Amino acid sequence: MLSHLLIKNYALIQQLEIKPDRSLNIITGETGAGKSIMLGALGLLLGNRADTKVLYNATEKCVIEGTFDISGYIIENIFEEEDLDYEQTCVVRREISTTGKTRAFINDTPVNLETLRRVTSQMMDIHSQHDSVLLGSNDFQLQIVDTYAQNDELLRQYRVDYRAYRQKQEAYDQLLNEASQMKKEFDYNNFLYEELAKLTLQPDEQEQLEQELNVLENAEVIRERLQLSYDYLDNAEQSVVVYLKSVVSNLNYISRLSDQFEQLRDRAQSSLIELRDLAGEISTEQEGVETNETRAETVRERLNLVYNLQTKHQAKTVQELLAIQAELERKVSKVLNLDDEIAAAKASADDALQQLTQSAQTLSNSRKEVLPLIEKEIGSLLNDLGMPNASLAISSETGKPTTNGIDTISFLFSANKGVKPQQLKNVASGGEFSRLMMAIKYILASKRSMPTIIFDEIDTGVSGEIAIKMGNMMQDMAHNHQIIAITHLHQIAAQGAAHYFVYKDHSGNKTVSQIKKLNFDERVQEIAQMIGGNNPSKKVISNAREILSAAPKTR
Repeated sequence: MLSHLLIKNYALIQQLEIKPDRSLNIITGETGAGKSIMLGALGLLLGNRADTKVLYNATEKCVIEGTFDISGYIIENIFEEEDLDYEQTCVVRREISTTGKTRAFINDTPVNLETLRRVTSQMMDIHSQHDSVLLGSNDFQLQIVDTYAQNDELLRQYRVDYRAYRQKQEAYDQLLNEASQMKKEFDYNNFLYEELAKLTLQPDEQEQLEQELNVLENAEVIRERLQLSYDYLDNAEQSVVVYLKSVVSNLNYISRLSDQFEQLRDRAQSSLIELRDLAGEISTEQEGVETNETRAETVRERLNLVYNLQTKHQAKTVQELLAIQAELERKVSKVLNLDDEIAAAKASADDALQQLTQSAQTLSNSRKEVLPLIEKEIGSLLNDLGMPNASLAISSETGKPTTNGIDTISFLFSANKGVKPQQLKNVASGGEFSRLMMAIKYILASKRSMPTIIFDEIDTGVSGEIAIKMGNMMQDMAHNHQIIAITHLHQIAAQGAAHYFVYKDHSGNKTVSQIKKLNFDERVQEIAQMIGGNNPSKKVISNAREILSAAPKTR
């Protein structure tokens, strides 16, 4: 239940606090005093959107905070699924900054609006005057049936299966579309792939071929330069090696005289060995260089193939060509295996459809089972509410799967004897809507683990004995739920365990909405004014006192 409500800087409310009673709470007040503003603030806790227009003072943030006692209500699983700490006292807060940015918290943990809605929808249900309009909606009527049938788990499982089917069907449809395009491109892609594959390119092949071609095309120059290099080193009477031998010989002669000369001789000897080795390698390289025009032409042809393919595929390297070849191979292979992939995707979609069909039928059967029960219960309640000739018939049709199932539910209503029930929006008046909605809320209250139920002038269009019966129904509901009722009828106001009065305070520079809990005498005066106007007679006041004293109070 809602144990404490704080509203700061919202619309006409500068600051307001109330601690509602556990059972039936009544809220009254003059039109425009701020009763609906309170509902707007509570709506923010349910995740409704807001903007800076709701700020009483544009320079300060708005804070709406509700403290809920949720002990005894089995909703721990929702907290666990949303990764929130569960506590029997749950504090929900909504803040609106001066820039319009909103933040939401559950037990001081920041949450998004989707999480806020999911959690608080299990704590509080608000009937607004807009619900009477919604009652004519088939989707809203379907929600009523699901709530009565307690289909939460069946609907959750159906939606899991529905999403799975949609995903798999969309994947299958997308594959079919892709297959058509891929088959059109197959021949071209296969030609490009085979053109690349038959070359059996190697990652570093281009660099090696280019170097080999440079050698082949310059063989004569290379042989000439290598021969000259060799001759200078070791093939002439005045070669470097000949002179270096003399150096070694001279240093060897004096090496016995000093260690310093011995080190010089050793270095000269090492240089001699290195130069002889270098001369040998140059000679070997020179012998290996041949003029081979046939090989040169072969290399040119292969390089031209590589260059042409690079131009064709806008590639700069062989590595890029190999990457393109791999991608073409993937596309070609996918088309070759496409029939199997399509068959597998279709089988997966068919299996998902079968599972969805089963879930849909189970949900539909559960709905159809309760339709006669709803018709009977509401018919009985309408009779109690002064509509003995009223009848409610609920039709059900099945169609294609949607996010809510395969059923279309229609509430057909007639307030008069002998008149065929028709769509609600076509036949129900304001008072009839109110009584019908009251009956619906009454039967649903026993089906839901809902701590707090709020009624916003659900008594519109009714009076007299019917109002008393509505009050009795609220009294009955208050045995298991906290009820907060905004009303303009004294018959209902008198039955509250607690009575709050909303009024405008004009004493300051700016009008503000205030609320106060009425004591017994103040309640007598308020009920007397609801009966007889602003200046009720002593007789009316006496009558109000008698009504208030006689009314049972659920505590």
